Amino acid sequence: MSEDDKERTVELHYEGGVLKLPVFTGTEGEQTIELKTLLGSTGMTTLDPGFGNTASCSSKITYIDGAAGILRYRGYPIQDLAVGSTFLEVAYLVIYGELPEPGQLKEFSDKLRENADIPAEMGAFLDAMPRNGHPMALLASAANTLSAYYADSVDPSDEAQVELATIRLMAKLPTIAARIYRNSVGAEPIGPDDSLGYVENFIRMTFGDDAAAGELGDLFGKAVDLLLILHADHELNCSTATVRTVGSSQADIFASVAAGINALSGPSHGGANQAVLEMLDEIRESGVTVAEFLERVKAREVRLMGFGHRVYKNFDPRSKEIKVLATQILDRHDDPDELFALALELEAAALADSYFTERKLYPNVDFYTGVIYRAMGFPTNMFTVLFAIGRLPGWVAHYREQLHDPAFRIARPRQHYIGSAERRYPGQG
Repeated sequence: MSEDDKERTVELHYEGGVLKLPVFTGTEGEQTIELKTLLGSTGMTTLDPGFGNTASCSSKITYIDGAAGILRYRGYPIQDLAVGSTFLEVAYLVIYGELPEPGQLKEFSDKLRENADIPAEMGAFLDAMPRNGHPMALLASAANTLSAYYADSVDPSDEAQVELATIRLMAKLPTIAARIYRNSVGAEPIGPDDSLGYVENFIRMTFGDDAAAGELGDLFGKAVDLLLILHADHELNCSTATVRTVGSSQADIFASVAAGINALSGPSHGGANQAVLEMLDEIRESGVTVAEFLERVKAREVRLMGFGHRVYKNFDPRSKEIKVLATQILDRHDDPDELFALALELEAAALADSYFTERKLYPNVDFYTGVIYRAMGFPTNMFTVLFAIGRLPGWVAHYREQLHDPAFRIARPRQHYIGSAERRYPGQG
């Protein structure tokens, strides 16, 4: 907060008087009214369903301008990171605040390799879980259980323990996810190989000898790396806000991330790319044309999944890179993909229709990710698990940042009560 911020205020006029509220200016000029004195001074609260107009914290991690289609991690545009960086470098940037020097990146990578394996008892625990259960439920359970296996890294007031927990989460979540997948298809688990990089190792642990090789295999590796980069953080979305809320109670980072995984599992959040594929399947199976389907969308009979965004009122800056990569992969795939062709046709038709463009309904990050994952061989119920692996650096970064925030306090939203007034219990006067 600058000296100028201290001098800037807005006035709230209410029946009891006038309250001056400070106005803070962010890095990009966005302005925020601080309301922490509102209740004590006026006896009133604000009503903001979904917290769409409420900033619950100050953060240095991610900047989004939805109207302009801007997404930056620690100041770096997502387009630059997508083209020039790797997921591990981006994860380091998001968590620690700066791009790593080569030596720092190697040390980070080495620590993740050294910690990628899971205890035999935890492997047995995963193997005993229902193999037909949704992978997100299993992933959340496993993440929560890490605190029981690693009780030496659960104290949020101990920076060394938080750092150790950070490494363990980043290292082990792909191993856990791969084992969940292999259990679901009745395959033997494959342990981590410390000679491979982070993404290569995850693909090997997931698909083993069935992983694509050659040019297509390289494209798949590039695709997973890019998709993880694009999902690494997205400011205070539902799951990240959940991580912060749970962490505000001084819960350990494993419990907080497990809560974030559960929040991400909802179809309105991380499950949206699965919903896109289901929509495309429905169009194909029903035999309706794209034009007929869009007319049904306009009539509000069905929803157009993968278009529009709560924040972006322009093209989602993440969707452009994904479309290019999806085209490269599917052009080289042996079997032409009907759903990808259908997705291209649907996108073109929607963008040519003023009904959708006037409403700022452009393709978002979820529109093509499912098509790529499907081409790789992932079942639809694993899509959100991949999202979770990508979002993990953001969850960790927000948890850690909150611990050092001088304004840090337990989250406790207020409510607007509209229930019954006081009633007397029968027989009590």
